[in-house]
Amino acid sequence: MADPESTPPSPSQLMEMEEQHIEALNMCSKGPEREHPDTLTVMASLACIYVEQGRFDEAAKLQMEVMNARQRVLGQEHPDTLTVISQLAATHSTQGLWKEAEALEVQVVETSKRVLGEDHPNSFTAMSNLASTYLNQDRLEEAEKLQIQVMEICERSLGPDDPNMLTIMGNLASTYREQGRLPEVEKIDRKVVDTSKQVLGLEHSQLWPVLEIRKEGLGPQHPQHPATLNTMANLASVYSSQERWKEAGDLEEEVLEIRKQTLGPKHPSTLISMNNLAHTWNALGKSKEALRLMSKTVKLCNKQLGPDHPDTVASTTALNK
Repeated sequence: MADPESTPPSPSQLMEMEEQHIEALNMCSKGPEREHPDTLTVMASLACIYVEQGRFDEAAKLQMEVMNARQRVLGQEHPDTLTVISQLAATHSTQGLWKEAEALEVQVVETSKRVLGEDHPNSFTAMSNLASTYLNQDRLEEAEKLQIQVMEICERSLGPDDPNMLTIMGNLASTYREQGRLPEVEKIDRKVVDTSKQVLGLEHSQLWPVLEIRKEGLGPQHPQHPATLNTMANLASVYSSQERWKEAGDLEEEVLEIRKQTLGPKHPSTLISMNNLAHTWNALGKSKEALRLMSKTVKLCNKQLGPDHPDTVASTTALNK
């Protein structure tokens, strides 16, 4: 949960990895060997490659096969079974299939708490994922309640300075933002920035009314911690709500550039940043730039996520206004 966003493999590297995995599967794809644990591991890894390539339907199909096989071979409560269930839930979330993701995440939460205990990192990670799915469905009270519970568990079991706390606090700030509780959002975001500096060694060059995280002193290839990027995006949303468009735009431009570098130009998080920046540019009177960026966003969303994905629908609606 606290791993940094690292630079993903290039398209050519992904293609090479895909070919290697398919070749390995072709050697043991029939009969009982199809459900051998090692074969299932290769299949699960191939599904992750499909996710990186934006081939979410293929990834979900393969993850479903691995999940069913592991449930038969290893059992419902085996760690590898829970891992692939979580991976399938994440793929469904990327597809905008919130109900399907929720059902799987509830299963992982209940099993992890029963087998590992509530304080185990796997358990509260699963709870955090479920809270995010609640948030995506606008079930804000449920999301907030679960996020506060996760924060208390993590602080109790790992300590207040654990890097996982950054992600958890950032998620809670996202919920508060949706609830319109902007002072609380800004308070949490300031705490995340300070903790990022102390725990992760990330630097901020200055504290203006906006807490702007700079890459100075880190080098252009430094992997930015996801919680820090989420903090910047949250702050940008706060300033947009306050009609502080210039400050919002400055933050959104930096988040977009970092996500392009670390996640790639077609990643769902990058597309969200493009959508947000287009809205801000439009508010700043940069209508031509906003139209070009939103048109590009809609095109990429349709290609990567499909026309029925909530992010695609939202971007298309904004473009047609």
